[in-house]
Amino acid sequence: MSAVTTEAKILDLRSEYIKEKLGSKSKVCLLNSHDIFRVLRDEKVIVMACNCRIKHAIPGIMKAAEELDSVVAFELAKSEGGVGGGYTGQTPQTYFQTIVEYAEGMKFSRPFFIHGDHTTVKDTSPKAFQSAREQIEAELEAGYTSIAIDASFNQLEDNIHITSQLANLITPYGLGLEVEVGEVKSAGQEAVLTTVQEANTFIDGLADNRIHPDLLAINNGSKHGNYLAGEKIFIDLERTKEVFDAIRPKGVCIAQHGITGTPLNVVGKFADYGIRKGNVGTEWQNIAHQFLPNDLLDRMKKWAEDEKKGIKFATRAFKKEIDSIPQKNIQQIEQKAYEVACSFIEAFRAKNLAGLVKTKLLE
Repeated sequence: MSAVTTEAKILDLRSEYIKEKLGSKSKVCLLNSHDIFRVLRDEKVIVMACNCRIKHAIPGIMKAAEELDSVVAFELAKSEGGVGGGYTGQTPQTYFQTIVEYAEGMKFSRPFFIHGDHTTVKDTSPKAFQSAREQIEAELEAGYTSIAIDASFNQLEDNIHITSQLANLITPYGLGLEVEVGEVKSAGQEAVLTTVQEANTFIDGLADNRIHPDLLAINNGSKHGNYLAGEKIFIDLERTKEVFDAIRPKGVCIAQHGITGTPLNVVGKFADYGIRKGNVGTEWQNIAHQFLPNDLLDRMKKWAEDEKKGIKFATRAFKKEIDSIPQKNIQQIEQKAYEVACSFIEAFRAKNLAGLVKTKLLE
């Protein structure tokens, strides 16, 4: 099969509503994550998923994926990119347009997906459920091709019920679905590992409701955000493998949250334990902060100190200034993001992953 024919056939796999949003002439290979993880379940590779709170990292990541022939994902959590803009100031529509504009401008040709990370439902109240519902509807309207529902804050039975109800919004689109059992804590907080029994009960409960996720995020000891000074990085890979072995026959593999700060030589082993999606979020924020103009970063730090909040929350307050930094700073962020993305792709064993995915999808 010629390269031209292969490209055309892969582009034909895009969802019809995505083709409409992109336009008939678009060559942007925005795929459904369900298709990607369906063919990668038994491949010991990890797709890098990037929470780009600051947009200047995006082209560097795309350049790395293009050169290394990799598949990547771009995602934002509800807290980062909610219907009101979250703490980054990016709505689902804004984020979708930003990703696609970069992809079109760079002629980015590799398969990727846009993922709604952590659609959280922290309690059983109608208000919490409705907020999550509105988020998913906004992501579907924007053009996301993958959704994560996180009701892990609730008791297991409630988690099953809430996740099933919200997943029914996604089912008609046939999109990729990520779910979560065992809350992944923030850095500095104690965590309780997800058990095999919990994972089995959760996935079986969803199946009883005709919900079949592609990915399960578990608490295996990882943390969100930057690890605190002196805090030990601990990820229980044996427990992760036990969970994967239990849910793999049900068509599910593992999504790993909280990778920032984990040594790359450790990250490289994750694929052996059933992890197929690795979230890298705070890393890109750290890179952007490293190369922001000093006066801007100082004002962001002062704002965070005055507001008694983490500096990530300053992203929205200073979004216009961040978006319009000098070209020199933008290029520095892009270059560093490119270098780091290359390192992660190599560590995730994801070099030449795009070619593998295309081959397996067209078999």
